[in-house]
This record gives sequence, structure tokens and C-alpha cells, in this order.
Amino acid sequence: MKLDNKKIFETLNPNKVWVPILIGVGIVFLMFYLDPNVNAKTLRGVFDASAWGIALAIFVILCRDAGYIYRIREITGKRLTWMRALYVIILWEFASAVTPSIVGGTAVAVFILHKEGIKLGKAIAFVMVTAILDNLFFVIGAPIILFFAQGNIFPASRVMEMKLGRSLEVLFWTSYALYAIYSLIMALALFYRPRVFKWVLLKIYSIKWLQKWKHSANEYGNQIIEASKELVGKSWNYWLPIIGATIFIWSSRYLMLNALIGAYESLSFSEHIIIFARQVIMWIVMMISPTPGSSGTAEFFFAQFFAEFLAGYTFVTSILWRLLSYYPYLLLGAIFLPRWIKQVFFKKKEA
Repeated sequence: MKLDNKKIFETLNPNKVWVPILIGVGIVFLMFYLDPNVNAKTLRGVFDASAWGIALAIFVILCRDAGYIYRIREITGKRLTWMRALYVIILWEFASAVTPSIVGGTAVAVFILHKEGIKLGKAIAFVMVTAILDNLFFVIGAPIILFFAQGNIFPASRVMEMKLGRSLEVLFWTSYALYAIYSLIMALALFYRPRVFKWVLLKIYSIKWLQKWKHSANEYGNQIIEASKELVGKSWNYWLPIIGATIFIWSSRYLMLNALIGAYESLSFSEHIIIFARQVIMWIVMMISPTPGSSGTAEFFFAQFFAEFLAGYTFVTSILWRLLSYYPYLLLGAIFLPRWIKQVFFKKKEA
């Protein structure tokens, strides 16, 4: 992975917060304008929420962030202090919020860890571990939670049927298969045969129309080998806490919406399971969104997935959901980024 400082700082640009905000606000305004059921009375419904439900949603999202901070400290072998881990997570979340979900903030995360004093090979290894664990939560956890949802995972929405038909199910299972294959390949490359992975990679990029990327492929193969050296041989004392943290993080991510919907409507246990399961489906839809942080896409699909549980509170809940789970990271990133740059770059030069 070649770290292009110029491109990374183009991503870590506080001015970029306006793009997803404008897209999100634009979509919300359009939904407000086009939906005859949404009016001023609907907006006042935001105050009908249970205070305990809102407090629980905020608490759960804070637990998720604490899980992220704990996990990155454990993955790096506690090379980061709690404060440095906080900076890493906020900037990582900021990078993910201002880039399309399919791109993510992987290169930025490697850059941040490297600037925090972690060697490049180790930084790549640590970021790859987080990616693999996150994907494995989806690959292993999705079938389990979908089983408990008892077939009620795909929403019965006229808009969805008109726009997508059954293609949502096809999209989900196709994406699931691709994530499973990718996770398996990367796990084998890191933990079993990194040199074989590099050899296969070079063979693929020896094909005539791919040869211009052969040097990058060779470099990536070398980084996989270096990352593998860092990870192979780690004991269960290393893996169990970060696996547990990954389960905790993703469960918290999804349970926040359960708490938020529960603040407006009383839900049965089976409905909680269905809401949790549908977020797994929605996550796939958001992952292929071309907009920064799935801005706009998330607001639109929220209504299609969860309207049956919220009725007249769907619109205000979708806004609250994004206000709690997405927009804070744009604001925090814009605040923390200048401080981090000053701490990492200028103080070192002064020293």
C-alpha cells in the first residue's frame, strides 16, 4: 500500500464535511417535499420520544466508540495511549464519513497509525485485521441473525418493489458471497500462505493488459508478507479480546437503532430481532452507495426498511438516527484533525 500524502490530506480535509451534509439535507428536504404525510406536525413528533429511549441510544453509540478505541489499543499491542487511540478512531471515522462507503478509510487509517509511530508494515497488518474481523462478523453473524428473523428480513415496500423488485435479495446474497470470498482469501494470505498469495498476485498481473500495475502488486505482496510476520504466532490472549470487541462494536452499532425505534414505539422481542436483521441488509445497500458516508442513500432506504415499525414517526427517527450515528463524526473530525496535524507534524519538527 503506497501512502500518497497529498491524496490522504485531500481526504482528511475539514471542508469536505459540507458535501455529505448538503447531500443529506437535500435528500431529507426532498422527502419532506414529496411525501404528503410529512408536515410540521410530523416534525413536532420528535418530542414524543421516550427520554429513556433516546438516552439509551446515545449510551449504546458511545459504547460502540469505546469498543473501537479498546480494540485498536488491543490490536496494536497497547502501543497507543487511550488518548492517541481516541484520535485514531475519530479521524478514521471522519475519513469513512467523507468518502464513499465502498472506498472507506483504509489508506487513511494506515497513514494515521504510521504517523502515530507504528511501522508501516505493522500499521498495514493492524488495519487489515480490523477489516477482516469486521467482514467476518458479517459473514458469520449474518446467517445466524437472519435465521432468528424467520424470513422477515426483506421489507415489503411498494417503492422497493417498483425500483428493485427482487434484486435487493440478489444484491444482498451476491454481496455476501463476495465478502465471504474476500475474507477467506485475505485470511489465508495473512495467516497461512502469504508468499503463495504474492506469487498468484504476480501471475495475475503478468497478463498483458494488467502489467502496468505489476510493480504495485509486487509491493502489495511484500506488505502482506510483512504483515503476516507481525500476526502469525499471536496467542489466544491476543485474539479473544479483539474478537469479542468486534462483536460488541457491531452489536452496539445495530442496537442503537433498536433503542431509537423503541423510544417511539413499543416493540416485541421478535420485532427487535427483525430490526437488527434488517440493518444487516441495509448495511450492504449503504456499502455500495457512491455518496460520502452513504449520505442520502441511508436516509432514503431507512423509510423503506423500518416504516412498518414507526408509522408516523419514520421521518423524524431517520433524522435522529443520522444525527446520532453519522454527523457527529463529521464535526469531531473537523475539530480533532487540525489538533492532530499540529501534534504529529509540527511538534516533532520543533523537537
